[in-house]
Amino acid sequence: MSVSSTYARFNYADLPVESYAAGEVVLVQGSRTGRLLFLKDGAVAVVRNGTQIAIVDEPGAVFGELSALLDLPHSAEVRTLAPSRFHAADAALLRHNAAALFYVAAVLAKRLDRANEALVALLRYREAGTSHQRTKG
Repeated sequence: MSVSSTYARFNYADLPVESYAAGEVVLVQGSRTGRLLFLKDGAVAVVRNGTQIAIVDEPGAVFGELSALLDLPHSAEVRTLAPSRFHAADAALLRHNAAALFYVAAVLAKRLDRANEALVALLRYREAGTSHQRTKG
């Protein structure tokens, strides 16, 4: 039996929808909203400490989850790049709904895997540059 089959499938589409115009800040870095947002459509920039770290346009992407799971303020600003809609929920959903928690865990696992791939590529690039400089010198 797979792990995912032990939980009912989480359907964020049943949550209320909130709409934002292009250029609106949806989550402010350092704030505590107690909300989870699941992207329905549109595109957002994720900015941490003034540096854009991602552009997200994948339906089902979740925002506010780190704040909810770690009980910390939001670690990044989320700003719309285009008109965008989100399914919204209270962050307490993760304490009361195992399917929602499993969904968020899977999203986070995919994000970590992509970050690991990027880190490996960066380290290989740096290593190749260092090796190239050693052979020149």
